[in-house]
Amino acid sequence: MKTLIQIFESFRFAWRALKSNILRTILSLLGVTIGIFAIIAVLTLVDSLEKNIKDSLNFLGTGVIYVNKWPFIPEGSGPYKWWDYWRRPNASVNEYKFLQANLRNQSAISIYAAKGNVVIKKDNNSIGQIGLRGGGAGYNDIFEINLDKGRYFSAEEVEAGRSIALIGHEVRNALFPNIEDPTGQVVRIKNLKYKVVGVIKKEGQSFLGTPSNDYTVIIPYNAFRKLYQTGTGAWNELQSSIGVKGKDADIGLVELENEITGIMRVRRGLKPTETNNFALNRPEAIANMVSGLFDVVGIAGWIIGGFSILVGGFGIANIMFVSVKERTSVIGLQKSLGAKNYFILFQFLFEAIFLSLIGGLAGLILVWLLTLVPFGSLVVILTVKNIVLGLGVSSIIGLVSGIIPAAMAARLDPVAAIRAN
Repeated sequence: MKTLIQIFESFRFAWRALKSNILRTILSLLGVTIGIFAIIAVLTLVDSLEKNIKDSLNFLGTGVIYVNKWPFIPEGSGPYKWWDYWRRPNASVNEYKFLQANLRNQSAISIYAAKGNVVIKKDNNSIGQIGLRGGGAGYNDIFEINLDKGRYFSAEEVEAGRSIALIGHEVRNALFPNIEDPTGQVVRIKNLKYKVVGVIKKEGQSFLGTPSNDYTVIIPYNAFRKLYQTGTGAWNELQSSIGVKGKDADIGLVELENEITGIMRVRRGLKPTETNNFALNRPEAIANMVSGLFDVVGIAGWIIGGFSILVGGFGIANIMFVSVKERTSVIGLQKSLGAKNYFILFQFLFEAIFLSLIGGLAGLILVWLLTLVPFGSLVVILTVKNIVLGLGVSSIIGLVSGIIPAAMAARLDPVAAIRAN
């Protein structure tokens, strides 16, 4: 109990010493403030950019493997093999049905295709540059379509290619400005009538401007094929893709990827020596590439901020040496009255840590003010992780900077210290 009281007294002495030299305190913590601001600001911007970019890729779904003609990221090393990719066949309906019948490690599967710059009409109202998608029965499970009104297509409606549609939020506003619930209404696509069975919830604009369901109309895949030709790869055909969602128990989707590879090779009659003529794409590959780029930027931030923190640490150490020199006689008096060495040690150590922590808090406040600045569609967020990191780095800098001056003060001879001027 006595030890705890003495440690608390050390806190009080350190705090009084800082308050008695306000100007010196402010000047000595500037280096730490600038360093913490530089590091945490860079890490906050990097984390925010990474999160915004990954959120922009949500339209690709999560935990999904896509069977495509073209890879998201070039396969292997060397030059981009665009000619080999171009000659590959598109994913077909028969391949989709073959996968659907033989896969065991999937939780959902769907085939889909898309066409951009489509005009959607309702009487005298129309809206252009709309993304028209043809989705299979499991499309809403692959892409997690959130509906504001109505329902998704049934498997029977998809198979029959019924003339029904889901419309995005902005499509609803343009075509039905005075109707709260447009389900049951009819829109026209290429002069064909489609009954609205659902309205997708508003998503807003993403950071990268990636496709948003706000400007999207989804119809059954077989209804889409009545409007546009899809097939195995002719130049005038639209490409279809097959999306396969894995199970939670399949960590990393390793089993699912191996299973799809084997089944697709069998379906396309590939020999053991032949390379795959299809791509298995995963959104995580793009996200990992983005993370790798931002890791480099984060290291640069640590290097830039590290120099400032180093200067700040030397500044705090210098101030602590001055404080020990100024208060040598006080230290001698305290020790002559029975103060233990650890009491003197903690007194100066806490003072150094306080200095550094105050500087770190000031840097974090500057970063927080940075998050209030509008950056367009980029949302900057100061995370708890970065706050703890900033305070932790500040504490360590204070501890390292103050340990030598504090140890010197603790080892002073009380008689010699009292006689010091």
